[in-house]
Amino acid sequence: MKKSRFLTILTYAFLVLWALVVLFPFYWMVLTSVKDYGAYNAEYIPKFFTLSPTLQNYADAFTTVPLGRYLLNTLLFTLGTTALMLVVITLAAFAFARLQFAGRDIVFTLFLALMMIPNELVVITNFTTITNLELRNTFTGLILPSVTSVFYIYLLRENFAQIPDELYYAAKVDGTSDLRYLRRVMIPICRPTLVTITILKIIECWNSYVWPRLITDDADYYLVSNGIQEIRENGFGRANIPAMMAAVVVISLPLVILFLLFRKQIMSGVARGGTKG
Repeated sequence: MKKSRFLTILTYAFLVLWALVVLFPFYWMVLTSVKDYGAYNAEYIPKFFTLSPTLQNYADAFTTVPLGRYLLNTLLFTLGTTALMLVVITLAAFAFARLQFAGRDIVFTLFLALMMIPNELVVITNFTTITNLELRNTFTGLILPSVTSVFYIYLLRENFAQIPDELYYAAKVDGTSDLRYLRRVMIPICRPTLVTITILKIIECWNSYVWPRLITDDADYYLVSNGIQEIRENGFGRANIPAMMAAVVVISLPLVILFLLFRKQIMSGVARGGTKG
């Protein structure tokens, strides 16, 4: 009994310590963002608190550079990409899970093999294609290469495959079309997984850096990932760290709120996707 209690205490102590290690960078980011510029530079030894917090750094984040426009561009890119991707992967997963056609399993196996291709090769191909189509510095060029995902199709296909075949056959007897069966039966049953995929895609798009950096050199189409670099190079400069941290807090806050609101759906969706039968 004592040994079990000791192990429990030790486990919780380790978890608390690990949580502090993980959360400390976020605490330091927020703390730095509310420090006065002069007070921050006067600290020869970094302080873990401040007695005179200020919001001036947040005002500078929106007035020194067009951070609001970067946020709006990122929102449009994220919503457009996520909406189109959900349509594509839902139809693809339904085809692989329910429709019968020659070579379906072979095609799906070859499709999964695409996950073995390094992302760098895909980026090069996409860049060449988008450039040849003259879609650089457009939202279309930003969105198109990200409207599908092999992993998400696989995850959703595994969920669709768990739905009993008898439901599909009964629906076909009643004269229900495939698309109506997908919309009325399969999507509601697999809603937790779809919510998980949506949230993960939103996070992925919001943090996207390499592709937007390659395909846009017009500030009117910069996302927040590009905007951070623009802030560093042409905005506050390298010295004004508190203002930089304020911009990072503003950019990170939507994702933190999104995860806190939907963390249960994320966990249940991923767990459901990995359970067969």
